Amino acid sequence: MRIADLAGLVPSDAVKRCYRCLDANTPDDYRQLAALLVDDWCRRGVATAGIGGGQGAGKSTLGRLITEAGTVFGTRIEVLSIDDFYLTREERLRLAETIHPLLAIRGPPGTHAVERLRDTMAALRQPGVVDVPHFDKGTDTRSGFARIDGGAGLVVLEGWCVGARAAKFPIDEPINALEREHDAHTRWRSYIENALGGPYAKLNDDLEELVFLKVPGLDAVRRWRLQQEGERPPGQRLSAAEVNRFVEHYERITRRMLATMPAIADVVVDLDDAHRVSAMRLRAKPARP
Repeated sequence: MRIADLAGLVPSDAVKRCYRCLDANTPDDYRQLAALLVDDWCRRGVATAGIGGGQGAGKSTLGRLITEAGTVFGTRIEVLSIDDFYLTREERLRLAETIHPLLAIRGPPGTHAVERLRDTMAALRQPGVVDVPHFDKGTDTRSGFARIDGGAGLVVLEGWCVGARAAKFPIDEPINALEREHDAHTRWRSYIENALGGPYAKLNDDLEELVFLKVPGLDAVRRWRLQQEGERPPGQRLSAAEVNRFVEHYERITRRMLATMPAIADVVVDLDDAHRVSAMRLRAKPARP
């Protein structure tokens, strides 16, 4: 297995069997990665994990494969997307009116129902039925709830800003046109940083393991996001110019994650421009008794 070689691992027979059972229509690298991750998490008894990385990095695809791999290993894994925990359009419009107009746009930290997310993750580990929200990006608001049985062996959270930390340096200087034109007084940026230092920091603390899918850079994020738009209904797609503007909302935190997450994450997966895994680095973890 190529991914195991990159990380200096010797895949077990169980990992190889799991890999062969996963959806053959998905990228081979991601099947290998899912099998390796789930094998490691199951052996060490990990209960919660997070997957972070820029837009288009393949977090959702990896999440689906992780769920499949859990079945192969005999462990029920529930994968949540942070996107399903966006505040409703009405809630974001209230933030736009009271704090800053840019908060009407979903995406950056501060636009998620983090406490609901933390409660949902905890509930999924316990017996009982859990209401998990679904967010419809086409209508830009919550579209209902799915009722899911609790008692999962492992809960995984995937999302672009999963694992992101607040800034340790001044945020006064704008880094793109959006910040220069619409956040001259840094109210929007400050709200995001306060959110990262508060509820999102608590969310990070809930995660026992953190995987970072490291994109090559912002150009790749823009290109991959535009490819994602092509999979949406024609009337809901963003143009290339709209994608570029949309990505500016994420740029500051994405750049920070690219610079800092390799030293924070337990697993760092480098992606090349062709969306293949080019390197994989692991932080050694002891086996649990």
